[in-house]
Amino acid sequence: MRNQKAQNGTMITHALCFLLFLSTIHETQAVKFTVTNNALTTPGGVTFRDKIGAAYAQRTLISATRFTLRVFQQNNLADTKNVQKVSLFVDDMDGVAYTSNDEIHVSARYVNGYKGDVKTEITGVLYHEMVHVWQWDGNGQAPGGLIEGIADFVRLRANYAPSHWVKPGQGQKWDQGYDVTAHFLDYCDSLKNGFVAQLNKLMRTGYSDQFFVQLLGKPVDQLWRDYKAKYGNIA
Repeated sequence: MRNQKAQNGTMITHALCFLLFLSTIHETQAVKFTVTNNALTTPGGVTFRDKIGAAYAQRTLISATRFTLRVFQQNNLADTKNVQKVSLFVDDMDGVAYTSNDEIHVSARYVNGYKGDVKTEITGVLYHEMVHVWQWDGNGQAPGGLIEGIADFVRLRANYAPSHWVKPGQGQKWDQGYDVTAHFLDYCDSLKNGFVAQLNKLMRTGYSDQFFVQLLGKPVDQLWRDYKAKYGNIA
């Protein structure tokens, strides 16, 4: 989730820092990753520390960055955003997580209340949020549902889709967002390998639904109808 305001807890802080060097033949870009747990006096902050850990979270930020750039086929630094630092904060807040200005905020309350494998779930959440750090958003013109769908598409490809997601073919519209749009984008990518990477590249400076026609030869509404028909037009 992007650009959603939340109140940060003023709790005990535990931080880790690591540098990742993104390299090509001619260029190297250093990206600094930090993890800060602001919620250590809350049950969720303690759960994060004990069941996930700052060191694991930091490694996940790094692996998610590498995976996202591979999915986006961004092999040259000129193709990527100029990100120098990514900060993860565990905060005493509602919701699940949000990303703004290369800062990822995860809810300690969500961690505390999650029923299931919380480490795997938060790994998937971090993959989703890391996509927001690196993806292009059409210079603010792309539908929010598409932005969130691309983030969940990467999470899906990383095999971190949780069991509570909708099934392929479900949903009311192509840009409904999150898991609905992720499965639709997975279908589009099956029609043309690397479609999502090419779509993201086109979204560097703007956005148009015509990008779907340009890349797949059909309007996005027709692609959605085809996708729904493939799965028997389930709700």
